[in-house]
Amino acid sequence: MPLPLLPEQLYAVCDPVTLGFTSTDELPALDSALIHPRAVGAMRLGLDIPHEGYNLFVLGESGSGRHAIIQQLLEAERRQGTPPADWCYVNDFRSPTRPHLLRLPGGRGAQLRNDMQHFVEELIPAISAVFESDEYRSRIDAMQEEEKHREEAALHELGHAAAELEVAFLRTPHGFAFVPMKNAEATMSQEEFEQLPEERQQALTGHIKSLHEHLHKLMNDFPRWRREMQNRIKEAGSEALRATVTHLVDDLKPRYADLPDISAYLDAVLQDITESGESLRESSRSEDDSETTTYSGSIAVQRYLVNLLVENPADSGRPVVHEDHPTLQNLVGRIEHVVHMGTLMSNFTLIRAGALHRANGGFLVLDAIKVLSQPYAWEGLKRCLRAGEVRIESLSDLIGLTSTVQIEPEPMPLDLKVVLIGERLVYYLLSQYDAEFSALFKINADMESEIPRSAENTAHYARLIATLARRDKLRPLSAAAVARIIEHASRLASDAQRLSTRTQALDDLLHEADHFAAAALASRIGVEHVEAALAAHRQRHERLRERYRDEILRGTLLVDTAGRHVGQVNGLAVVQLGDGSFAHPVRITATARVGDGEVIDIEREVKLGGPIHSKGVLILSSFVASRFGSTTPLSLRASLVFEQSYGGVEGDSASLAELAALLSAIAGLPLRQSIAVSGSVNQFGTVQAVGGINEKIEGFFDICAARGLTGDQGVLIPAANVADLMLRRDVVDAARAGQFHIWAVSEVDEALELLTGLPAGIPDEKGEMPSGSFNASVAAGLARLARLRREFANPRRTSPKAKGP
Repeated sequence: MPLPLLPEQLYAVCDPVTLGFTSTDELPALDSALIHPRAVGAMRLGLDIPHEGYNLFVLGESGSGRHAIIQQLLEAERRQGTPPADWCYVNDFRSPTRPHLLRLPGGRGAQLRNDMQHFVEELIPAISAVFESDEYRSRIDAMQEEEKHREEAALHELGHAAAELEVAFLRTPHGFAFVPMKNAEATMSQEEFEQLPEERQQALTGHIKSLHEHLHKLMNDFPRWRREMQNRIKEAGSEALRATVTHLVDDLKPRYADLPDISAYLDAVLQDITESGESLRESSRSEDDSETTTYSGSIAVQRYLVNLLVENPADSGRPVVHEDHPTLQNLVGRIEHVVHMGTLMSNFTLIRAGALHRANGGFLVLDAIKVLSQPYAWEGLKRCLRAGEVRIESLSDLIGLTSTVQIEPEPMPLDLKVVLIGERLVYYLLSQYDAEFSALFKINADMESEIPRSAENTAHYARLIATLARRDKLRPLSAAAVARIIEHASRLASDAQRLSTRTQALDDLLHEADHFAAAALASRIGVEHVEAALAAHRQRHERLRERYRDEILRGTLLVDTAGRHVGQVNGLAVVQLGDGSFAHPVRITATARVGDGEVIDIEREVKLGGPIHSKGVLILSSFVASRFGSTTPLSLRASLVFEQSYGGVEGDSASLAELAALLSAIAGLPLRQSIAVSGSVNQFGTVQAVGGINEKIEGFFDICAARGLTGDQGVLIPAANVADLMLRRDVVDAARAGQFHIWAVSEVDEALELLTGLPAGIPDEKGEMPSGSFNASVAAGLARLARLRREFANPRRTSPKAKGP
């Protein structure tokens, strides 16, 4: 029969003396590569390879410090490589709906924006001065007077030619008219004209027709002459503007002599100003009218402004952008609109940058699940990475609801590293179902959830604790406090031989311990402050645990911790709620009767049992059939159930307890109720490890302690779980005093011996169990059921002399 575990096996102590320091002030900061060497190596590889597709996906559990580690690496990486550029959108004067993109060295974009803002401010009064100057007005007046004289001279010449033909050229309120002349001072009336000889009438009529044709030609020439005059006026305005504006542009050019694209843009600005001429004058008159700057069709001086899309200071290093709300527009940018005459309009000044624009040349960090949860964001991100450029897209365009006047900005060339952070399930689902994912995210950095609790790793862990406390400006910790946190890290890992890497849980514990140290006016965080923080955490999460305990102690939930009972055993159930968990005992019962070898899982029948639990019941059924049904078919029908369980049951950790209850019901032998059982079994009767073993032991201990420890109580666990034990101090103290026990078993027979006090019994060469053993009683019980089934199937014939039907 197995012996109880020693107290030293129930808790792996970290001796503060072995840590080699007195306070964490003595410890240097920790390089994350010491805790996550595989993941950090993958991250550095992905960041160093410049080729397309070598973006990163950082895998790990929530709270494992993924963001902090990648941030630490990016802060070191961003100081290397090509400095980031500034990006500006400017108006394309030939195609205003297709704004042009300019690239400048970091820090120069703001300079260009400010210079062009100042240029526009100077341009408005310069335009007014040009067109209101006396020289310009005199030149325009001269042109207009010249055109007036030209028209008058043409009309005078036409009138002189008409007089020579004895036809008067008259100007009437309705226009010009030709009338035959009676003499030099009078014209003929209609009656007088009709009294003339026929030949004379025809001659005058011919002259008048010819003059009308000449007048018609002049009337066609006048608009052309006026257009020519307007063109001369426009040219005069352009010349005047060029003379005035050229020096403004020439003042800017030397600052950008090293940037040919900027010089070409300034030349285009000067050319557009000189070509616009009078239209700029009109727009300068209405400079206060906001409508002149709200839509792309406007001819306004504001179109010479510069939209600084992305600004990177010259000495800031490569950008690191964390986008917490990665919608499509927050990733690829957006184009804002304003209402103009009932229509939504836009221009290049309303283009806004997205995270991809801001991170260009550097690094973009995203939470994978947030990107996937936003409509079209994931596809938009992939499109940009595949194309190597950022093309601004609107959601309304993608779903076909656009009814606005759109602009099409020139795409921005893209050169950056995208770092996705997510859980392992997300990574593997994307790898399985998204054919493009593996080509775009070639590097996966898998964070460790736990690390071995070796002497070297313990020293690294102490430095990790010191680094976390120093980062958040907390008090230093004593060696004893660090040792207690290391022990708690093993408890978080549910393994005495490993340490959890969930830094969020450590962070929370350090902050709460620092609070208790501050309340005690202590200069350092001591072990007592850590214990107080842990106790406060347990207290916050104990409401439901205490409710279960009270219901058991009141007898509402039936759980025995003393005596013996046939077909009944105490199992252990774990409840996980948020960041806390607890366990409580639950009664498992079994019944057996005549049947055809079927074991009914009542939880499964009513759809409360999960697939893993159902699998466990089928496995234990197979074990019973293999051990006791090799020579004779089983003739039982058994039922297994978790009593007073009104929710779902999942997992196979109760299969050992269920097997013990089933065999007890078959054999008719009682089981000790002072022992709770946890463990799964395979088809050969080997007891296998289960999860939550510490919580399970403590859950049964609390009930026993509340009722009074007798020294006969304890928990039976798989031998494979001994390495996981990190029990509470009161449980360890009770075990040291012999008031509570933990037994570890490897085989079903060892568990049966503990629960019944009988030898399990090993079959001999004939397959027969030794007399007086538990297995012999089980075999006898199955034989009895088989006999009953045969008797029922072949009843003894009634004697002829017997009375009755």
